[in-house]
Amino acid sequence: MDILLLSNGKIAGNTHVMEFAGDAIVEQVKRTGAKHFLVIPYAVIRSSHDDRVAMVQATFDRLGLDCVATGIHQAADPVKAIEQAEGIIVSGGNTWVLNKKLHDLGLVGPLRKAVLAKGVPYIGWSAGTNIACPTIRTTNDMPIVTSAVLTSLNFVPFQINPYYLEASVEGHMGENRDERIQEFLEVNQHEPVMGIPEGTWLQLLDGQLSYHAANGKPLKLFRYGEEPVYFEAEQDIQFMMEISC
Repeated sequence: MDILLLSNGKIAGNTHVMEFAGDAIVEQVKRTGAKHFLVIPYAVIRSSHDDRVAMVQATFDRLGLDCVATGIHQAADPVKAIEQAEGIIVSGGNTWVLNKKLHDLGLVGPLRKAVLAKGVPYIGWSAGTNIACPTIRTTNDMPIVTSAVLTSLNFVPFQINPYYLEASVEGHMGENRDERIQEFLEVNQHEPVMGIPEGTWLQLLDGQLSYHAANGKPLKLFRYGEEPVYFEAEQDIQFMMEISC
């Protein structure tokens, strides 16, 4: 497996999507030799799928990579497109829409086979990271579609909350992010949640899990009945691959 799970697409000062993880992307491309990346932009609601593919291509060009991005929405046979892909990128947007589309088109199985069995490199950000979990129940997005499916790709055995923000807004009387995650744990007591802030990412390479940050922010691990624990970039988090939800 060669997987990069980014919290989000851009941080302050970035002009290109995934720019903050550019070095990791360059290393992945060199390591795998992938040249043709299939972009899955189904999560995008407010802009065109073609625009999202163009954003990825612009990032490849900015990084000096001789890679070509094509959109799965342009393929006559999406399953075949996944089977032929040298690399896969799943963009951010609405996780519920993305996950439902993958199930509706019968793409969950082909994606798992490509990434887990064939070792096709995978990059996801935001919604593309959410779907790497067993389920999408810790997304920040609204369920704007009906008949939404919760189970997802299950690349990692824990839940992820991208864009994790440890903050309380003055005058806001609703629940903050920590309280929402604690509510999840109260109901799902055996399923830990990893909060990864903007500008950070998880790397899963040959079964080894590591955490990286372009801005020095730590991840925050939530487990039922325990105080949350912080992990800095490069700290050992391999134990998270051995948990059983």
